[in-house]
Amino acid sequence: MLTFPYQTSAFRVEQPLGTFYAVVLPAELLLRVAFSDHMRATMNRDGTGYELEGTQRVIKDKRLNEIANYIDRVDAAFPNSIIIAANHDIVTGFDQGEIEDIVDERNEQTEISPSKAWTVEESGDGCHKLTIPTEEKLAAVIDGQHRLFSFAKAGVSVIRNMELLCSVFIDLPKSLQAQIFAVINSTQKRVDRSLTYELFGYNVADEDESYWTPDKLAVFLTRKLGTDDESPLRGRILVAPKHDLRLQKLASQADWQVSTAVITDGILRLFSSNPKRDSNLMRKGRSHPRSSLDSGPRDRSPMRRVFIDGNDVLLYKMVLNYVKASQRVFWANARHDSFIFRTIGVQAIFDILRKLAGQAYEDRKISVDYFVDKIGRAREINFADGMFRNPSGSGRTLIRKAIERAIGMDA
Repeated sequence: MLTFPYQTSAFRVEQPLGTFYAVVLPAELLLRVAFSDHMRATMNRDGTGYELEGTQRVIKDKRLNEIANYIDRVDAAFPNSIIIAANHDIVTGFDQGEIEDIVDERNEQTEISPSKAWTVEESGDGCHKLTIPTEEKLAAVIDGQHRLFSFAKAGVSVIRNMELLCSVFIDLPKSLQAQIFAVINSTQKRVDRSLTYELFGYNVADEDESYWTPDKLAVFLTRKLGTDDESPLRGRILVAPKHDLRLQKLASQADWQVSTAVITDGILRLFSSNPKRDSNLMRKGRSHPRSSLDSGPRDRSPMRRVFIDGNDVLLYKMVLNYVKASQRVFWANARHDSFIFRTIGVQAIFDILRKLAGQAYEDRKISVDYFVDKIGRAREINFADGMFRNPSGSGRTLIRKAIERAIGMDA
């Protein structure tokens, strides 16, 4: 009988793209928590099996039945791993941790509320422990969806007893999910590019920038910040979980690093409040340019107009100059144990940019000196103080509010 929170052992794997975890999960659990953009399994009310929901344009029913017949055999085996991106919110396109922080920010919550996000912690034996708090569908299937969802058509006893090998990425942005799928299926076997397009909403071939969705642009700008010689974040952005323990240790030594998801989400909120909605609009029927968003729902993100107009150079210059200003004000002289280096500190810094960006663009002032002038009065705050040592959404809010008070933004 499955119960949540569910915990299991995990092995950390480091590869050039980033960190993932090798875990063994029951097929029954995966059917409850996993989804693809076009398919998910829902348990029958009587608990006797599952119903598949979603379009059949990509998932081939014949293939599902063939695999299900194999699953029911006494000699069934699935040695290849199912690749999963945990904490992906299918409705908005943000990761689950970011969704919870946004909700906390809007509600001005200061109390810690239970998180639904998947987490990994190091165990005393050198292994790791994966925790899945609830059966919310937060596990996006990157590769192996036919194998997984075929279990919904298999016998109940098989579903409950079969274990599956999984490679789990934590907090992996959607654009990188698409990249992994495309690389796997282009280097190992030929896959129709339209399949990648349908599954992820991306064209993996060279694509005109005017057709880039908000999250694709955000990942591009994040990578640029992580490699640009002028960027204080050069070499500091890793594909890893937001609350990765190794990143925390690096931060505590002042040789700090931060996850790709932290920076991507911070940039993304400058021009989209719902990346999934925007991607759907830009990919409805066929590929549409950013200008198609003009006819969509109103979005109050401060740099929305700049994104739609395709002025990516301006967007990057603003973010780069703000990061340079943050280096001068927050990071250059901070204590090695300051929480301004941690996930919540960097998130709060990008929250401030979101509040400053609209006026900066309107004033046509996005220089480093402009941003230093705006945030400079917060340089004396000691973010190593015990009051800021709360690695959660409420800790992020405390840091943001402290900066806002110091610079007169809360007046």
